[in-house]
Amino acid sequence: MPVAKVIELISEGATMEEAVSKAAAKATKTLRNVTAVNVKNIKALVENGKVVRYRVNTKVTFVLED
Repeated sequence: MPVAKVIELISEGATMEEAVSKAAAKATKTLRNVTAVNVKNIKALVENGKVVRYRVNTKVTFVLED
């Protein structure tokens, strides 16, 4: 049975999807065997009464090598 590790990353984007994709892309640049990105929390940043960006707190799972 493989052993996995989970780390938390916070990312921002113009959309929720963009913020999640940025977290996944950044994680895969420095980690091998990334298997999942779980969105833990979503926050909308508001300026002048309008949503301008989204911030997501994610948990990234990757499998450790032997």
